[in-house]
Amino acid sequence: MKAMILKEISSIDENGTPLKMADLPMPVYGERDILVKIVTCGVCHTELDEIEGRTPPPRLPLVPGHQIVGLVEAVGNRARKFEIGDRVGIGWIYSSCGKCRFCLSGYENLCADFMATGRDANGGYAEYTAVSEDFAYKIPDTFSDSEAAPLLCAGAIGYRSLRLTGIRDGQTLGLTGFGASAHLVLKMAMKKYPASRVFVFARSQKEREFAKDLGAYWAGGTEDMSPEKLDCIIDTTPVWKPVVEALKNLEPGGRLVINAIRKEEADKGYLARLDYPLHLWLEKEIKSVANVARNDVREFLELAALIPLKPEVEEFGLEEANKALVELKQRKIRGAKVLKIG
Repeated sequence: MKAMILKEISSIDENGTPLKMADLPMPVYGERDILVKIVTCGVCHTELDEIEGRTPPPRLPLVPGHQIVGLVEAVGNRARKFEIGDRVGIGWIYSSCGKCRFCLSGYENLCADFMATGRDANGGYAEYTAVSEDFAYKIPDTFSDSEAAPLLCAGAIGYRSLRLTGIRDGQTLGLTGFGASAHLVLKMAMKKYPASRVFVFARSQKEREFAKDLGAYWAGGTEDMSPEKLDCIIDTTPVWKPVVEALKNLEPGGRLVINAIRKEEADKGYLARLDYPLHLWLEKEIKSVANVARNDVREFLELAALIPLKPEVEEFGLEEANKALVELKQRKIRGAKVLKIG
C-alpha cells in the first residue's frame, strides 16, 4: 500500500518535506480487529508536534494521521461490531489498558498505557490501517467523508474542551485561536447554549472575519481586551502568548481550558509576563485537556449529526500531505485540512 511516512524528527521550518511516500506491506489485523480502506484523513497540529519532536513517536518510521474515515475491508474472526463495507472512523485514542482506575471510570484518556493513532501505531496517511473494533466508530450518514474526518479529533477534543469549561447557557465564552477545533466549538456552542455569546481572539483579520461569518458575537486580536469579562475561554493554539492574554479577560472565578497536546517553545518566554493580580488572582482556573476518551468521540458524533455540525474543509491529495502541514505551520487555516486518499 501507499503511505506517507515520517523517518526522522525535524523542524518544518527547515524541512518542508518531512514525510516521504513509501510502499508498505498491508497492515496485519488481529482476531478482534478490523482492516480499514482509508478514504480521508484529517491533518492536525498534533502531527506537527510529532514531526518536530514535542510528542515524538516511540519508534520510526511511522505513518502519522489520526482523523481517519474509511470502509471496513475485512474483520477478524472474533470481531462482531462492524460488517464489511461499513463506514467507520478512527480517532486519536488507538487503545488503552482497559483495567486501570482511569479506564474503569471512563477516563481512559488518562491511562498510563494510552496509545495514540498515528504516534504509537501507524495512522491514516496511508491507503489502509487496522484497529481494534472497540476503538472505531460508525460515521453518521449526515456527513461526507471529508466532513467526517475533522470531527474525530478537532471536533471531539473541542467537545471535551467545551464540557470542561463548565459553561451554562447564558454565560460568555471566549475562543483564542480560530482553526479546525475552534470553528467547530463555535458552531457547537451556538447550538447547545443559544443564550451565550461567543468572543473570538485571533491573530489574523481573515480568521476574525471567518469567526464573525460563523456567528461570533465579537472578534478581536490575540492581545485585545474583550468588551466584557468572560466566564470561560478555550485556548486552541500551539503557543503560550494566547494563554497569558486570555487570562486577563476572565471574570473572577472564570476558567481557561487549554486544548493542546503540547505547546511550542518559541514564545515560552511570554510566560514571564504573567502578572498575578491581573492574570491569576480572584480564583481564576487553568485546566488542560489530555487526549480524548471514546465517549467523547461517540457523544460528539451523535451531537454533530443532530445539529448538524459540518466543518469547513480544505482538501489535499495524499501526496500533498507535506503542503498541508506547511500551511498549518504557517497558520494558513480556514476550517480543517483533509487528505483525500480513497
